[in-house]
Amino acid sequence: MENIKPLAIDGVELTKPIIISGPCSAETEEQVMQTARELLRSGVKIYRAGIWKPRTKPGGFEGVGVPGLAWLNKVREETGMKIATEVANRGHVEAALEYDLDLLWIGARTSANPFAMQEIADVLRESGRDIPVLVKNPVNPDLELWIGALERLYNAGITRLGVIHRGFSTYGEHIYRNHPQWRIPLELRIRYPQIPIICDPSHIGGKRELIASLSQQALDMGFDGLIIESHCNPDCAWSDKNQQITPEVLGVILDNLVYRDAPVPTESLAQLRRQIDQLDNDLVEILAKRMNISREIGKYKKNHNMPIVQPGRYGDIMHTRVKTAAAAGVDEEFMSKILSTIHEESVRLQVELTEKK
Repeated sequence: MENIKPLAIDGVELTKPIIISGPCSAETEEQVMQTARELLRSGVKIYRAGIWKPRTKPGGFEGVGVPGLAWLNKVREETGMKIATEVANRGHVEAALEYDLDLLWIGARTSANPFAMQEIADVLRESGRDIPVLVKNPVNPDLELWIGALERLYNAGITRLGVIHRGFSTYGEHIYRNHPQWRIPLELRIRYPQIPIICDPSHIGGKRELIASLSQQALDMGFDGLIIESHCNPDCAWSDKNQQITPEVLGVILDNLVYRDAPVPTESLAQLRRQIDQLDNDLVEILAKRMNISREIGKYKKNHNMPIVQPGRYGDIMHTRVKTAAAAGVDEEFMSKILSTIHEESVRLQVELTEKK
């Protein structure tokens, strides 16, 4: 992919940082237009909205379909913003091109499917248009699959390519909706430095309160822009309401971001602090899982009339874990204090369960 060109719309190269925003889903014409007018006041120049919504299970809101494309056209006519949406099959691409959208993106479920990617590549080749296309990382952390999706489009004549980093799916409850695993997009940057990388903090975090910090992390690592979900009334959104923010809040976030001329060096204090932040989040998740298991043990002990505290078990844990920690370079006294505190909380939870009638 040596001949990748800069992202451009109507011959005008997109300036960095590239900011794309709009609702997760186009719901009504009124909602689309109100959000667009408010985003315009925040300085957003590229408006995004989902027209077709891939859902995990049937029965949920799956998008308004083609009528929503006319609403996006109205956004462009009234505000001058460029318009973008997600496509997942031949019909989506054909409709988006018919309504002359300025930019397309391909979602994580689609980029993981080589058959779907080839279908999209084929219809784009047939159209003869070198429209800008952004490819989200696949749901699973597979860099080669991500690159393969890009190569299919490139081989079809699409040279204005970029990627969206939206994190990777994991099983169970976590701090993030999709784990960032920053090393994967950074490896893509090393292999293909000419391909712009845009971060999707909305889907990585899954919570609106995480958007600002994730956006800053992405910019500090040299990402080329952000795609952030924004809704005029996010609490009433028909999909993914918890990860959407108002255009006003978006404006505040954008105003407070630090835009650097160069990425923060890997070994800088800021980078090390981000690693600490990630590890702290991991610790919280692990402790939460441990306490959930302690509750299950408490239920078992209650049902079988067993004592809460079993000294032999506690002594074994303290001995083996402290020695393991020491071998890893962790101070024994420090580890003993941590384990003792964890044990006290586990006992408290089990006693609480036992006392319940």
